[in-house]
Amino acid sequence: MSLERPLRVAVVGSGPSGVYAADLLMKADLSASVDVFERLPAPFGLVRYGVAPDHPNIKQIITTLAGILRRDGIRLLANVDIGRDLGLGDLRAHYDAVVLATGSPKDAPLGIPGEGLKGSYSSADFVSWYDGHPDGPRTWPLAAREVAILGVGNVALDIARILAKAPADLASTDIPDEVMRDLEESQATDIHIFGRRGPAQAKFSPLELREIGKVPGVDVIIDPEGLQFDEGSLETIESNRQARQVVETLTEWSGREPAGNPRRIHLHLLLSPVAILDDGAGAVAGIRMERMRLAGDGTVEGTGEFVEHEVQAVYRAVGYRGTPIEWLPFDESRGVIRTIAGRVVSEDGAPVPGFYATGWIKRGPSGVIGHSKKDAQETVGSILEDAGDLVAGRVALREDLSPDDLLGMLKGRGVRVIEWSDWEVLDAHERALGEAQGRERVKVVSRDEMTDIALGRA
Repeated sequence: MSLERPLRVAVVGSGPSGVYAADLLMKADLSASVDVFERLPAPFGLVRYGVAPDHPNIKQIITTLAGILRRDGIRLLANVDIGRDLGLGDLRAHYDAVVLATGSPKDAPLGIPGEGLKGSYSSADFVSWYDGHPDGPRTWPLAAREVAILGVGNVALDIARILAKAPADLASTDIPDEVMRDLEESQATDIHIFGRRGPAQAKFSPLELREIGKVPGVDVIIDPEGLQFDEGSLETIESNRQARQVVETLTEWSGREPAGNPRRIHLHLLLSPVAILDDGAGAVAGIRMERMRLAGDGTVEGTGEFVEHEVQAVYRAVGYRGTPIEWLPFDESRGVIRTIAGRVVSEDGAPVPGFYATGWIKRGPSGVIGHSKKDAQETVGSILEDAGDLVAGRVALREDLSPDDLLGMLKGRGVRVIEWSDWEVLDAHERALGEAQGRERVKVVSRDEMTDIALGRA
C-alpha cells in the first residue's frame, strides 16, 4: 500500500493486545510509526501485573513483547496517563489512528447484600497486591482462617493457590518482598471456591485446575453434591475437550480421601451467592448460598434451598469489566467500548473517525493471552482498510503537529515520560535485586521509586 506519508498511530496500553497491534502495523505493507502509551512506569500490562508470580512460564511472553517494543518505528511512552496527562483530543491531533488497548481493570459487581463488608475483597485488588501493582494495596489482611472465593475461572484458582501455598514455595518468584512478609502471617486453613453452575460449565483451564492438586501441604476436596450433569452438560463434555478434561479431573479428585494436610481447598459447584453475612460489627461472618439445579440444557435454576458457610473473608472473582475513556461510546452493560470489527462506533453504528479498540476493552474479559493476537489482527485489518482515508481525508489531524511535538508537550507539562531505554534501566535494577537473592527479579512496587530509577534519579 502506498501512502503520501507514513501512517501515525497511537496505541494506548502496552499489554499483549496493544503490543500485538503495534507489531502487526509494523509488519503491514505500508509505512507507519507507532507510539505505545502506558499509564504505568513499566510495560507489559496484564503479563506483569495480572499473571500470578508462580507462573513464570506464562510470563516468558514478556521476551516476545520486549522484542516488539524495541523495534525501529515503535516508541514506548510509559508513565503517561491518557485522560490526565493527555486527552483523546491531544492524541487525535497528533495521530491518524488511536487504538485503545486498556483492558478490563475493574471487578464485575456481585450485586448482593454484604458486598461492602469489611473482609469482602475485590479479586482485582488482591491480584494487584500480590503482583506488586504500583497503584494497588501495599499490605493485605490475612487473618481469616476460612475463606470463600466466588467464581470458577483461573483467577479464582490463582487466589486459592496463593493463599494456600507456603511462602517458601513462592520464594524463587518475582513476588515483592513486602508481599512475602504478609503471606508469612497468613492464617488461612480452609479455602472454599464456589461456582453457581455445574462442572461442565466451569471456566477453569485444565492445566491450572490440575495445578492446585499439586500444591504441597494442601488437600483438594470436592463437594459431591455439585458433581451433577444434565443432557446439555453431557453434550458440552462430548464436544469440548477442555470441559471434558476439567470434568475428568474433578471426578477423579472426588474419589480421593483427604491426606490430612494442614491446608484444604474445597470446591463447591451449583451454589449461587445470595448474601454475605455480617458479624454485627460490619465484618464478614459467612456467606449464604442458594443451591442450584441443572435445567437440562446446561443452564441452572434456583431450588429455593439455602445453605450457609462460615467464613471470615470473601474474594469476588466473577469477572472483570473495562472503564469508560473520556467521551468515547461505552457499553455499560458489557463494560466495553462500542466497536464493530475494531472500529469505535456510536450507538447507531456510525464509526468514530480515527478511533479503534482491541483486546478486553473491545471484546470483554474472555480468552487467554493468545487470543489477543487474533483480536489485534481484526482491528489492524480495519485500520489498513481505512489507511488511505485516514491519511488523505483526516478530520482532526494537524499537519503542523507530529508525535515529537506531543513528547515535548508532555515534558512541558511535567510528565516524567519513560521511554524504552529508561525501562531497560529499571529492568536491570530489578534483575540485580533478584540476583542478590537467587531470583530472576524482584519487582519495585512504588511508582515514584520506579520512575526515579528508570530516569536515573534514584
